Amino acid sequence: MGAGKTTVATLLAARLGVGVRDTDADVETVAGKPVSEIFVDDGESAFRALERDAVAAALREHDGILSLGGGAVLDPQTQAALDGHPVVFLRVGLADAVKRVGLGTGRPLLLGNVRARVKQLLDERTPIYESVATIVVDTDGRTPDEVADRILQELS
Repeated sequence: MGAGKTTVATLLAARLGVGVRDTDADVETVAGKPVSEIFVDDGESAFRALERDAVAAALREHDGILSLGGGAVLDPQTQAALDGHPVVFLRVGLADAVKRVGLGTGRPLLLGNVRARVKQLLDERTPIYESVATIVVDTDGRTPDEVADRILQELS
């Protein structure tokens, strides 16, 4: 959250001349409502099921850059589906993540104390992200263009 996944994915796709697909947008299209409303109306487990299906469909149908939601790789089926694909973890530190997400408006997992919740999510998720990733890029203190440059270097 706040690592710049969508921004960097868009930059990478443009540089590589391929399409970009965001699985959160796919989930919103299928559900007919924003992610935040899915969480409120249907619950996190319903969102996660839609997310798992969106990632599986994107991996089957899309040959460009995919931007996955921050919780997508927590699902064991998604982890298995990503095996054999280049997976980039955009690592963001607590201070930068909090600055980037602001007050968490529209981010259902950030209700309450934003800083404490971001820290908890980073602590819980970072080991999983690192285990799934084939490339890890630190985003702190880097512009999205610099992050995209680093990813392209790692891919080549």
